[in-house]
Amino acid sequence: MQTGIIGAGKVGCSLGKYFSLHGLSVSGFYDVDQESAREAAEFADTSCEQELDSLIRRSDALFLTVPDGLITEVWNQIRDLPIEGKFICHCSGALSAEDAFPGIKDRGAFGYSIHPLFAVSDKFHSYKELSHAYFTIEGDQERLDEVTALFESFGNQVRLISAKDKVKYHCAAAICSNHVIALIQETLDLLSECGFDEQSALAALKPIVTGNVSHILEDGPVNSLTGPVERCDVKTVRKHLNCLDEKDQMLYCLLSEKLVSIGKRKNPDRDYSEMEQTLLQAERD
Repeated sequence: MQTGIIGAGKVGCSLGKYFSLHGLSVSGFYDVDQESAREAAEFADTSCEQELDSLIRRSDALFLTVPDGLITEVWNQIRDLPIEGKFICHCSGALSAEDAFPGIKDRGAFGYSIHPLFAVSDKFHSYKELSHAYFTIEGDQERLDEVTALFESFGNQVRLISAKDKVKYHCAAAICSNHVIALIQETLDLLSECGFDEQSALAALKPIVTGNVSHILEDGPVNSLTGPVERCDVKTVRKHLNCLDEKDQMLYCLLSEKLVSIGKRKNPDRDYSEMEQTLLQAERD
């Protein structure tokens, strides 16, 4: 299968290299920024195309690795070109194939959303970690088995997902990838008020963060939960709330409510009613 890539950013560049390393022939790169396309092509040991039409004619599959807001715009540029029988793919976590490629069935092509559940953060190094990524795939049922088998042949675990679940799935991924950063920043901000600089705070947090994540991934959230909410230490929780400003109190309460639900699963005989009331009162105040 000859695979062309439209969009030479982090995702396109990483996938191009990943594909070529796993024996999938990359027919070339196209990008409105020709220098980016040339750079990506050189990295993936393939060619750089100056015209979309040329890349499409040479490709059996096309990956539109452009920002989410441009996927349908690029689709509209290629839909009237000779794409019959070709696989048209995007890598958005939130968009379904049908939403991204309106009218694709009428063009005789097969549309797929292929999303690596992985934060591609670097243009020239992230490909090394893609072998560990789950890929979620959604799209045309007719050739779905072929697309799934391709990524499984790379050694990746694949999960099929329905179009209706795409947004919620992407929300989950964003919370895990991005919102965790917000929580770490919240922690750093509080530690800075205690006299820590960022470097020393990060060093201090490294054992607890890495240990916690490792425990969660190995044993699950229920078995990993500790702390004042889990043990119903209302007195300590009230002290925490009193040291926070209004916005941070709200964040603390919302997260603690989720911890209460986990605590109930861990300790079904423990009474969390006073903790729940304390958090609810803080939200009202």
